[in-house]
Order: sequence, then structure tokens, then C-alpha cells
Amino acid sequence: MSRPYIYTRMRESLRRWRREGHRVYYVVLLMLTVGSCTIEPPLHTVDPHVELVPPTVDLELEVLWDYLFHYDVEYEWEKEWWYGWDSRDEELFGKLGYTEPKAFEVRRYFTHDVPYGRHDAPLRDRIEGQVLQSRFDFGFWDILVWNEIYAPDGVQSIRLDENTTYEYVTAYTGQTMRTARYGNTLYTRSFYQPEELFAAYEEAIEINENLDGFTFDPERNVWVRRLEMLLHPLSYIYLPQLILHHNNVNGRKVTGVDGDGNLSGMARAVIMNTGVTTSDAITVNFSTRMKQDLSYKDGEQVDIVGAKLLTFGITNLNPGDLDTRAYDASYSKVLEADKDNRHYLDMRLVFNNGADSTIVFDVTDEVRRLFKGGVITVELDMDTVPIPNRGGGSGGSGMDAVVEDEEEEEWEFDM
Repeated sequence: MSRPYIYTRMRESLRRWRREGHRVYYVVLLMLTVGSCTIEPPLHTVDPHVELVPPTVDLELEVLWDYLFHYDVEYEWEKEWWYGWDSRDEELFGKLGYTEPKAFEVRRYFTHDVPYGRHDAPLRDRIEGQVLQSRFDFGFWDILVWNEIYAPDGVQSIRLDENTTYEYVTAYTGQTMRTARYGNTLYTRSFYQPEELFAAYEEAIEINENLDGFTFDPERNVWVRRLEMLLHPLSYIYLPQLILHHNNVNGRKVTGVDGDGNLSGMARAVIMNTGVTTSDAITVNFSTRMKQDLSYKDGEQVDIVGAKLLTFGITNLNPGDLDTRAYDASYSKVLEADKDNRHYLDMRLVFNNGADSTIVFDVTDEVRRLFKGGVITVELDMDTVPIPNRGGGSGGSGMDAVVEDEEEEEWEFDM
């Protein structure tokens, strides 16, 4: 009888967009096959080593994210997204949705005869294309898979810690040189946003000499075992947009942006084996762009500042484990995990007198509500916003937003 083989096949399951499940994931199909000369060979003759031929990759992302809103109503983010996405946006910020991964990293941890045992240094494989051959010993294995991280600018933001412990891998990003002023007491600078990241983890995969768990496929004349692994998103897409009403009355008040924005209160890191984020909250820096004279509700012409950013999501939980069809229960878990946290969105605007000013919004409710990513919309009536100047001044009594000028003087005003 020939040596046992494990054929691992990854298939992206977004083509199977199900009305009932609505989960965004990739399917990793591990097909453990044993070739033979007879229809059902004697199992005691199996070689004590198993050779791995890892996976065929067929990945196609067809949606931006999967998300079901309250009361089982599908969340149609396109109806809330007024900023649009043109070729210049794609050039600046990349594709609006996720990008199809081209390669994967695999870590195989052999725990010998102990299921869920402690990890030693793993066997490391990189999968590109369809076939990679490796070996398995008989015993128990844990397998961690994630996509090869693609950085559009060639400088990767995500850092992976595989060496502090072999029990899990941590993904995190580093700090920028930009100050984080709002909603962050631990870190004084903002952090780079992560790239797109997906991962799957399977424990206690047993490969024994009796081939337990195998079934025989007479058409292929092989014993087959299948194991599905779901690669969930570990970084989530948010689309912030600032709607500027009455900005072009007797001349445009805000004439542009300096391209800088921040979202505070997001998780600094994620444990890739579990998808659970860490407890330390950070401010994520992102780039912005302003578009003028866009059509809004009821045909109103508005200016919109928009952006795309990726984060690891809410702290202290795995958003991918939350059931959007049981929204109330999931939202309660978000509130508990995020109870000591606030989320502030700030964008730096350029006014018609040349002054650069930062406008800040408390978007805590919006971020918690969209715990798997989505459109964050803030609206501002520019008739209520004073043009910043060196002398300072204030108007209104609202606390929802603050305009801050170059010399750190503030105006508070009603939204």
C-alpha cells in the first residue's frame, strides 16, 4: 500500500453566500487520502509517516463584508454610503472591499499523543499556488493558517509575534509619529492601521495508524478524511464619511482636507488562534479625501469627506464569533467588552482662510453597533461652524463636536 497522503484544499466560500448563514470566511478543506492497490487495504500496513500535499487555493471575495443588522434585516451598507468610490479613491486607498489573497502561511504544531497539548516550535510552510509537500507523524496536530499579508505601499504594518510563546500568534501594529489627542490615555501617538488579515485554527487533529475518521472513496480508490477550517476576518473595514451641509453658501467654507484622520478606542492587537482582541485600546490613523457637490438625500448638494480604514475591531472579544442574526445578545456582549472605552472620530479640515482645524465626533454608539465593520456617518451643518482664526472664540453649547485651530484654541458648537 502506498504511503498515506493528506491533501489540503483551501476554497473561498463566499460564492456560497447563504441567506441563512451570511458568514464571511474561507474554507480550508483538509482531505486526508490514502492510495491503495486494493479496494480496502489492510490498515495495519500504513507507514508511520504521513506526507502532506497542502492546499489548492481558490479564493474570490464577492462582498465587502457580511453583516446582518437588527431583527434579521440585512445590513445594506451601500444605501448609507454617499461618498462613492472612484478610480482616484482606489489609487489612494485601495479596493473598497477585501482583496483576494494569493498565498498563505501555515503553522503545524505536533503535540505527539496528547490532544490539546502544549506547543513546541512549529513546522512552517508557505502555500502559493496549489501544491506543497510536507510530512505528518502519527499523533495529534494543531494547525494555524493565515493569509500572506499584502502591503500596497510595500511597507507592512502588521507585526507578528510567534516567538514569545508557541501557544498562540499575536498580530499588532506600531505607532505613527502623529499625536493621538482624543479618547486615549495610554498611548500618546496613533497607530498604523492593519492590512487585511484572515486566519483559521484547528486543534487536536488526530492521525493514527488505524486511520480513524477516514472513509473509503471507491471511485478514487482512496481512504478520505475531510476537515473544514474557516478563515475569518481578523481586520474589519470601516467607511467613515463626514457630510458637510451648507458648506457652499456664499463661498465654500471648508475648501479641503489635509488628508489626516483618526478613530480611537480600537483594539491594538488580536490573538490569531482565537480571533479575540486584546484589552489595550489605541487610536488608528487613516487618510481622508474630500469630494464636492455630491448628491445627497432629497437631491441636496453636499460636500463629503470620506475614507476607508481597517482595524482589529472592538477590544476584549472576537467580533467574528458574534451572531448578527441574534443581534441583541451579540450587542450586549459588545457593550460589556467595550464598557470602559469611547470611540472618537477626528478629521482635519482646511478652511477658506487657510487655517487647518480638527473636528472631533463621539461615534461610540456607531462603532459598537457596527462591531464587524460598516459605514460610520457623521453630519455637520456648516452654518453652525465658525471659521477658525488666531484670535479664538466660541459659539453654541453642544459637546458633540469640537473645532480646534492651529494654536489649540477650541470652539464648541451644536451639531
